[in-house]
Amino acid sequence: MRKTIMIMIVAAMAFCASFARGAATFNNETLRYVVTYKWGLIHKDAGDATLTLRRQGNHYNLRLVGSTRSWADKVYRVRDTLHSTLRVTDLKPVSYTKKMHEGKRHDIDKISFTHNGNTTIGKATRYRTKNGSPTVKETTLSATGPVYDFLSIFYYLRKLDYSQLNKYKSYTATTFSGSKKELVKIKSLGIEKIKMRDKTEREAFHIKFNFTQDGGKKSSDDIDAWISTDSRHIPLYLVGKLPIGEIRVYLTAS
Repeated sequence: MRKTIMIMIVAAMAFCASFARGAATFNNETLRYVVTYKWGLIHKDAGDATLTLRRQGNHYNLRLVGSTRSWADKVYRVRDTLHSTLRVTDLKPVSYTKKMHEGKRHDIDKISFTHNGNTTIGKATRYRTKNGSPTVKETTLSATGPVYDFLSIFYYLRKLDYSQLNKYKSYTATTFSGSKKELVKIKSLGIEKIKMRDKTEREAFHIKFNFTQDGGKKSSDDIDAWISTDSRHIPLYLVGKLPIGEIRVYLTAS
């Protein structure tokens, strides 16, 4: 179950800023998801994730909490929390923290962002504990163009002008995570009708995501996401492949 909950939820966060409308404003909100495992006739709830947004002055504070359920804990226990602060005016990230409790790991990643024109610098600090000994590693990340963390990029996705997402055309952005940066490519596959967790049907934009590191090396499996066609553009449903079976993520409350 390593990384599954977080990657499946934040997979819906890739976009290209050049196709975004002017900075949107968001009301305080809470989005809840259930993460399920599907393999043949097996379809079982494996975990839960909750994403919250709260405005504080000139900033938005984001929080994503993900955890596996009891049966999945026996395979790989996950208790992860992500925090991100971004500016209200342009939704650019200011800081990002990921606290990881995965298996026997208890690690922390922190990134502070500075923006200068078309260039973004990220000061990344990784706290690790191995054999009872703590270590600290600092890295400076740099990229041009649209650059975000795994939470701030979600809200840019929410304000995309989908009328410009032509079918099969790809767009890209960069995310800083830990001590590395990833190129995220988004491809629109048009509007489809999907069945929700409660058996209701919704129209949604079908989006495919591809993740690579420097040099084009694939860093995560492709993920398919279906985004609501209303003005909120909420991720409704996501699917990602595993070596055996697949993970499906459903919106349960918003």
